[in-house]
Formats: sequence, C-alpha cells, structure tokens
Amino acid sequence: MSIDNIIAKGVAAAVKELYGVDADPSTITPQTTKKEFEGNLTVMVFPWVKIARKSPEAVGKEIGDWLVDNEPAVAAYNVIKGFLNIVIEPSFWASVLAHIEEQKDYGTVAPDDNSPLVMVEYSSPNTNKPLHLGHVRNILLGNSLCRILAACGNKVVRTNIVNDRGIHICKSMLAWQKWGDGATPETTGKKGDHLIGDFYVLFDKHYKEEVRQLVAGGMSEEEAEAASPLLQEARAMLRAWEAGDPEVRKLWAMMNKWVYAGFDETYERMGVGFDKIYYESDTYLEGKDKVLEGLEKGLMYRKEDGSVWADLTADGLDHKLLLRSDGTSVYMTQDIGTAKLRYQDYPIDKMIYVVGNEQNYHFQVLSLLLDRLGFKWGKDLVHFSYGMVNLPEGRMKSREGTVVDADDLIEEMVGTARAVSEELGKLDACTAEEKKEITEIVGLGALKYFLLKVDPRKNMVFNPKESIDFNGNTGPFIQYTYARIRSVLRKAQESGMTIGGYIGAKPGEREVTLIQRLADFPAVVNEAGRNYSPALIANYAYELVKEYNQFYHDCSILKEEDETTRSLRLALSKVTADTVRTAMGLLGINVPERM
Repeated sequence: MSIDNIIAKGVAAAVKELYGVDADPSTITPQTTKKEFEGNLTVMVFPWVKIARKSPEAVGKEIGDWLVDNEPAVAAYNVIKGFLNIVIEPSFWASVLAHIEEQKDYGTVAPDDNSPLVMVEYSSPNTNKPLHLGHVRNILLGNSLCRILAACGNKVVRTNIVNDRGIHICKSMLAWQKWGDGATPETTGKKGDHLIGDFYVLFDKHYKEEVRQLVAGGMSEEEAEAASPLLQEARAMLRAWEAGDPEVRKLWAMMNKWVYAGFDETYERMGVGFDKIYYESDTYLEGKDKVLEGLEKGLMYRKEDGSVWADLTADGLDHKLLLRSDGTSVYMTQDIGTAKLRYQDYPIDKMIYVVGNEQNYHFQVLSLLLDRLGFKWGKDLVHFSYGMVNLPEGRMKSREGTVVDADDLIEEMVGTARAVSEELGKLDACTAEEKKEITEIVGLGALKYFLLKVDPRKNMVFNPKESIDFNGNTGPFIQYTYARIRSVLRKAQESGMTIGGYIGAKPGEREVTLIQRLADFPAVVNEAGRNYSPALIANYAYELVKEYNQFYHDCSILKEEDETTRSLRLALSKVTADTVRTAMGLLGINVPERM
C-alpha cells in the first residue's frame, strides 16, 4: 500500500473515532507538503470542522494526535490553519521504497477484459506532401497519449485517417503528368512523399504565374484565380476521379503508393505505428449514406437546391451543410463515414481525435451529429485540441514549400546530437556503432521531449538548438542522468555490492525527498491520463532527475561504508532509473544504457 493510502486510511479512522463520521479514504487526498513547512504530506481538515464544532486548528491537532498514537508511519505533525502537515517516520520510507521496488511496471495498470476500449486518431496526413513539423507534434502527442491511456488500464486502438482524395491530391497528380517526365522514387532517389510534395509545390508555382499573367491582362485577382486553366484542369481531374475514370484512378493509386511507403519510413524512424488505418476514399461514400439515412429519419433536412443540412440551432450552433447540391460530400460527411466504419470494426467506449485547435468548432458539430445519428460514444467524443507549433521565424506554408520536413528535421536533430555529444566528450568511450545508436536516441529524444513538455493546449515555438542541451529541462539532460545511474549500478555489480537488506534503514532528508518523488509517479500517470497531458509526465521526469542529481551530489553511493545505507542508496538509484525509463517510455522516448 502506498504512503498516501496509508495516511488517507489513518485519517479516515481518526475521523470515525473522534467525530463519528464515516469518511471514504478515497476522498482524502494527501498532498506533498510545501517546502516552506515541516512535513512530508499535508491533509486539509476543513471537511470535518463543522461537524466537530471546533476551529480548524483544533481539529487538525486532534487528528494529528490520533495519528501519532495509532499510525506507526506518522512520527510528528504540525498544523497551519486548516492544513495538517504530517511528518512520516524516517525508517518507514525504506519500506515505501521496497514496496515500489517490488512492483513490476511500477506506476502503470494493465488493462483487463473489463477495461474500456479507447480509440485514438492521430497523424491524419494528406497524400500530396511529406509529413512536416506540424504533423510531428500531432503524431508525438497521439502516440504518447495512447501509451499513457494504456498505462492507466485502458484498452487502446491507435488509428489514422489518411486524406487521400480531393482537389489538393489532384494538383500533385496533374503537376506530375505535365512536368514529371515519368519520375519515380527509384529514378530520382527520393522518398515517395517528398517526390509528390515537390509536384504540389510546382503546381502552386505555375498556378500563381498563370494568375499573375491574367491579372496583368486586366482581370481582377478573384477572376484570374477562377479562370486559371491549371485549376480548371485539376477540378476536371477530381470529377474524373469521382466518376471512377480508370486512367486517373491508376495514376492516383500509383502516386499514393509512393507516398505511403515514404510515410511508413518516417513513422518507423519515429517509433510510432497504428492498429488500423482508414482512407478518406473509402469513407466519404459511407458518410453520404449515413447522412441520407438521417434525412429519411427526419434528423436532417434538404433545401430547394438539393443540398442536405443539419439544424443545430437548438444546441446553440448554426445550420451545417452535409451534402452539396450536386450530392458531393464535405469533410464533416467524411468524418461521419469514418465513424460508421470504426464503430462497425470496434466496440468503442470513447473516441479521441488528436487534431489542432483550429478545428474546435468542427468537432463540436461532429459530436452532436454522431450522437443524433445513434453512435453511443458520439456525445462524449474527445477532441484533443492542441496548439500550433511554429519556428522562431514564424509559420510554415506547404504550398510555398516553406514547411520544415519531418525527415529533414529528424536528420538535423540526430546530426546536432552527434556534434554536441562529441564536443562535450560524452561519446569518447563508445564504439562507432554505439555512437550511431546513442546519437539517434538522443536526437529523437530531444525532438520528442521538447514538443511534449509543453502543455498541449498552448501554441509553441520549436527551437532545435534549445532542445539539444545536456542541462535544463530537455530530453538529453534526462537521458544523460539515466545513463549515469546505469553506470553507477554496473560498477556496483562489478564490485559485488548488493541492493537488498536495507529495510529498517533510516533515510536522510535527501533520500526521503527522492523516495517521496518516486511515490508520486502513479498519481502523475493517472492525472496525465485524466487530463490527456503528456506534458505532466515529461515535467515529472525532469523533476525526478533533478532530485536524483542533487541526491547524487550530496550522498556518497559506491564509497559509502555503511552497508545498509549503501544498499538503500543503490536501491534508490535502481528504482529511479526504472521510473525514468517508464516515464520516458510513456512519451515514446528511448533512454541509452551508456553515454
């Protein structure tokens, strides 16, 4: 049993005996005592002041006296207004550490047959360009969220919806037809997603030149954009695709295949994957059928021009277009179709969409429509809305080719990790193979940690130089501390030192602080799962390694002569390393055994 639970049960027993109140221990949540006060855990006594008919200070003193007399874990207490600050018996912390050490996968809960099934959608790329920095934040948030939810005891399905149809796809296809000269990933030596992205940029370049010439000939910019022969050709290609034209479909399938192979390479290097991938080309007709079914049931209405709408004014929103007058679908319709297929495939209890905050309104509408159409999880769907990620020089634009490509970014991060590590001498004792492995781990760790440590709801600026720093709140700082601990443990093993046999030891202040930080981990994981916030895990890992580094600086480990104390400190080091590895694993970040 954790120390928090022991104190909560003790306080509940005290309240029952002193005031005749049946307090549920699960409602009593001890918090870490603030640094300016003496104590380890603090409990608020305000809930029992009224029934005791005494001041908060008096109630705190009575509960404190009861705990000192009846609970062996409590050594002393003090009361500040309505806050009972509890001092834990020093020797008790050794048993807390032993309790943590003996738990497999400490801090996590394995799902069982009765666990809810949560589906998480993330990535959602378009097949007209490679993955970029914006996708990277989305992918890392989604991947980490899946890991955290699984650690909280949920069954998790990782899913992706690929936007593989539409005018933007046709622009790349048309550009390849006109200027590609039969280029393939093999003939150019380019990843397929990069190759297709080049043609998307090329289309925009030629399109802008057409518009410029038409404006120079006397048209307004709006007229010129509408009259552009290139854009008209792209629209004609989209109509041909929707009509099932075999040549257009063949070209579409070939180019998409190139893109998927490119995406898979990037996903693999990032260490992410999916249990099920859906494609917009399969879902948009399903959505149309579902909307027409809703129309028949009177859940939607048709306007005179033939378009189909949903009236959401009763829910404080407006009227939402679902099918255009020509019968073609909109994004909302496609999302309904995707939901239909997912619900057929899985018994979903909760659906989480990892999508940027510019789509907040879209998901408000989608939730209402799915609920109206009978999806039991529709009204409770979660839009995991996150802020945009920019560079120090500003926003990125795909059409203009000014985005930061994910592959280039990863390569740059790994290269920078190599340069910084060598400059600091952290790879001096490593073989060439070890250097390659470590710099890959550190470079990707720096990227992932920097993007995940920020509250996901906030916009952020990604600065590659700041992310690779072996000091401060960075992935490399945490990874280096982990490697340092593993080095200590290897040296202890080589010297024949043992970790067991520390029960009864009286940890000092530095050890107690670190044990208490470790004891917080399960609660942090739970909170991260409730709030959908990988940032909580990231910053916990940082605070933990900071605490360990202070302990490492102040307390001798391998040279400690007292065997019991040394054993305690080695156990504390091992548990810290294990917890860091678990925490970083929840972020999708690997940690190196040596650096």
